[in-house]
Amino acid sequence: MATLARLTPAVRQYLIVTGNYWAFTLTDGALRMLVVLHFHELGYSPLEIALLFLFYELFGVVTNLLGGWLGAHIGLNRTMNAGLLMQVVALAMLLVPTALLSVPWVMAAQALSGIAKDLNKMSAKSAIKLLVPSDAEGTLYHWIAVLTGSKNALKGAGFFLGGSLLALLGFRTTVASMAVGLAAVWLLSVVALKGDLGKARHKPKFSQLLSRSGPINYLSAARLCLFGARDVWFVVALPVYLTVSLRWDFWQVGSFLALWVIGYGVVQSLAPQLTGKRQGKLPDGRSAFVWAVPLMTAPAMIALSLSMDWHPTVVLLPGLLLFGVLFAVNSSLHSYLIVSYAREDGVSLDVGFYYMANAMGRLLGTVLSGWLFQASGLAACLWVSAGLIAAAAVISLRLPRRSPGAEEK
Repeated sequence: MATLARLTPAVRQYLIVTGNYWAFTLTDGALRMLVVLHFHELGYSPLEIALLFLFYELFGVVTNLLGGWLGAHIGLNRTMNAGLLMQVVALAMLLVPTALLSVPWVMAAQALSGIAKDLNKMSAKSAIKLLVPSDAEGTLYHWIAVLTGSKNALKGAGFFLGGSLLALLGFRTTVASMAVGLAAVWLLSVVALKGDLGKARHKPKFSQLLSRSGPINYLSAARLCLFGARDVWFVVALPVYLTVSLRWDFWQVGSFLALWVIGYGVVQSLAPQLTGKRQGKLPDGRSAFVWAVPLMTAPAMIALSLSMDWHPTVVLLPGLLLFGVLFAVNSSLHSYLIVSYAREDGVSLDVGFYYMANAMGRLLGTVLSGWLFQASGLAACLWVSAGLIAAAAVISLRLPRRSPGAEEK
């Protein structure tokens, strides 16, 4: 406690924000794995499983758009705490008897979880902009990379937790345990988080929801394509493929996806070093293009190898490793650029608009993941992934480039 007392108020708030984000992400990753595996076991088709996440992603689009405006008016502490509480309610909705777990009911629970997730994420990412001095771009990049990377590492841990506890404890006991734990985090957050964090000095009008900034619009479009490219094969197609085609059990699927996402999160945290921060370099629009080009080749190579009837295990493991490393760097670059581009007063508006595009990409990828896999298999999902990354690379050419003399501060 003495060590915490010596920290600056900004650092203490950063730790609270990050802790909230971590706790939420752990339950969110576990819930996603629980829903995919449990409902596949109940006999749901890949497309039906994808539809369970339809409202999760759709309401994420709306939440990011409105949540930024809401955060500017009432403060990021309230939007973050609201997200935590909504996730507790969403988990509780899944505790009804199995006979009542109909598609509409689960979609409603996932809708609430989608609202909760994006309120929490928007609040956390926006808060970092306000806790870092405006002239410390290098520090901002580092903190964003740590927050984003650690979040994805914990999401991977959530995948492992969900798959493991489903096998050990069953669906209902696992969900109940997560609801109780997250409720405790919510109570602590209500007490500890600063009351006026993120309130805009000049309250934005509802008509200002859509961004008028060219760089933010282009970056948002690139983000939509980038996350559509990931989720078109990762959300439904890959877990079902591993279960059906490779005969993996829940432990294997959960552990593999968990390790992949944890590794992905570690690379995200290291992105500043990989992109030249030690040499004083900071990412710009050209960096987003340069890193997107090799990423595009990874799903194309996997799809081509599967089409040539190479053994799936030999193809998927190294291919997914390469994709994970490159995607992690791309995602971290984008996360830094949006916070850097955003206005300080009303930062949640710009960040919310950007993550609305992120949610639209996930929505597109989720629906395509179930439909394409059911219609044409995993290779088709991967080809579409490569095409979406190519689109993100082209859009990135319109992003601003840092002047040659610009250095880290």
